[in-house]
Amino acid sequence: MISAGIVGGTGYTGVELLRILAVHPGIELRAITSRGNAGERVDAVYPSLRGHCDLAFSEPDEGELGELDLVFFATPNGTAMQMAPALLARGARVIDLAADFRIRDVQLWSHWYGMQHACPELLEEAVYGLPEVHRAALRSARVVANPGCYPTAVQLGFLPLLEAGLVDPSRLIASAASGASGAGRGASVATLLCEISESLKAYAVDGHRHLPEIEQCLAAAAGGAVDLTFSPHLAPMTRGIHATLFAELTAAAGVDIESLQRLFEARYADEPFVDVMPLGSHPETRSVRGANTCRIAVHRPQGRGRVVVLSAIDNLVKGAAGQAVQNANLMFGLDECAGLGAPPLAP
Repeated sequence: MISAGIVGGTGYTGVELLRILAVHPGIELRAITSRGNAGERVDAVYPSLRGHCDLAFSEPDEGELGELDLVFFATPNGTAMQMAPALLARGARVIDLAADFRIRDVQLWSHWYGMQHACPELLEEAVYGLPEVHRAALRSARVVANPGCYPTAVQLGFLPLLEAGLVDPSRLIASAASGASGAGRGASVATLLCEISESLKAYAVDGHRHLPEIEQCLAAAAGGAVDLTFSPHLAPMTRGIHATLFAELTAAAGVDIESLQRLFEARYADEPFVDVMPLGSHPETRSVRGANTCRIAVHRPQGRGRVVVLSAIDNLVKGAAGQAVQNANLMFGLDECAGLGAPPLAP
């Protein structure tokens, strides 16, 4: 049994981790930290976990956490990098659900996240936790940078096209909408029910911090630089991400929609958490609610030279906690699907 702890267990991704790990057959949760809720029982803060978790929140202690096999960080950006070196030195392995280890260029990271990196020496070692690309490296990783929610949905949609060289990497567009849980659990006027209900708005169009993460990974798939226009939106829902992705076929491509469908089906044939839907499908966020699944559909409108890919995930599961558990399973030689087999919630 793998021993694990969660640093920052009171946020939305933290409680999603708790929900998944509570029924995981191979991982035993032994510590959940929260400075603000230290001493309180977890099921008092989250009654949904009554009968599933009898732990209390504690202050983060590097000595105690370092005795565990694995430590998840469900914390704000800038936290994991402060503690990771000490935990690694004690033999623990680390999965960071924030952005501390996602971008390899330390100057670029500092530009987008507004702080100096505390342990730049770990950026090269950290494995980017998208199993559909880095499965082999994840098996031996000590530090895993769990992908962001938008980057997960966008990358899985674009990857087959870029890997096959079928689209122009300099003309990529991603328009994606997220539920309000993506903004975190902290109180904010912008995410009050009366502010977001019956409304849809774009934000950070001039520059979202997930952009360099997405471009870094898509460039690796394309074998060269990419140029992505990324427009995020806030949707009036609790959880979910829907990404509509646009790419221009190269002049030499000459592929029909059936060929594109076969390309996607072949690329994800052995991926347990990517569902390529039948031709003509339109995946919905409600169809992945609570599940570690990305549903994808590929279209070629009017048979012209543009490909449109639709990608839907639950931002808290495949976009965060579920993907973190998928990565943990790979790191410790467990069944990759362990703890993640529950179907989506409906309605």
